Amino acid sequence: MNAVDTNVFVYFFDNEEPTKQAQATELLDRLVQPPSETVLIWQVAAELLSCLRRWESAGKRSGADVDADIRNILAMSPLVYPTKQVILHSLRLHSRYSLSHWDSMLIAACLEAGVDTLYSEDLADGATYGSVTVVTPFR
Repeated sequence: MNAVDTNVFVYFFDNEEPTKQAQATELLDRLVQPPSETVLIWQVAAELLSCLRRWESAGKRSGADVDADIRNILAMSPLVYPTKQVILHSLRLHSRYSLSHWDSMLIAACLEAGVDTLYSEDLADGATYGSVTVVTPFR
């Protein structure tokens, strides 16, 4: 099972980073092809919407674009909601690996969802946290 971190989705929409935008587009196109084994972690959807709203406030995207963008992302993959166990597991991950709060929450959510590959540029390429391995899609 796969999951994608917020930064990949941000680059998917960021016209100011054309190389990373192309790489993010290629990755997302590949991951949603049937039979797709990719999930959208709730935290990632919320972080992406926050970023898109900041772009809207800055005049970089219209409100209509933001609404369409987030609806399209939500349609790509099943949305996985966290349980309280994610928070408790994130405490252990934070201590064990010295992860940031949000990274430990994301890894805990991935572990709970059965994700084995997390695509992200925020964590070290090849790093493994339990059964989750990080792959950096931007090389």
